Amino acid sequence: MRLEVKYTEELSNIKLLEILKERVKIFVVEQKCIYQEIDDKDRNAQHVILYDENNIIAYTRIVTSENGISFGRVLVTQNYRKKGYGREIVQCTIDIIKKQYHHKFLKISGQAHLKTFYESFGFQANSKTYMEDGIPHIEFMMYI
Repeated sequence: MRLEVKYTEELSNIKLLEILKERVKIFVVEQKCIYQEIDDKDRNAQHVILYDENNIIAYTRIVTSENGISFGRVLVTQNYRKKGYGREIVQCTIDIIKKQYHHKFLKISGQAHLKTFYESFGFQANSKTYMEDGIPHIEFMMYI
């Protein structure tokens, strides 16, 4: 296994297509959410990718804005689920953010059924459950 962290412009066209294909497969097709999966946040994002040889195991996207730092699009590909890779990619992502940014709030929007999972990393729920693309979500925050 290997971990890659790259900004969008550093990714080859093929790697970017592989990432986008997995995101659409999971977030649009599997979760049946019809929305614009590829967005302007991808332009300046950092992509955190865990590979098994050349296969994507898990992925997250780190984005920054005037509102702070966030990550999302957390995924584990189907063949690698229930093996701890979700925890591994989230912890790696938090560690990367902690190294790059200090004394900031990290804010994420997570699916509500993963509340305990995100709290296990030190996130605190910062909102009531709300609907995003037809799926219940909660806003979480952590001071880094």
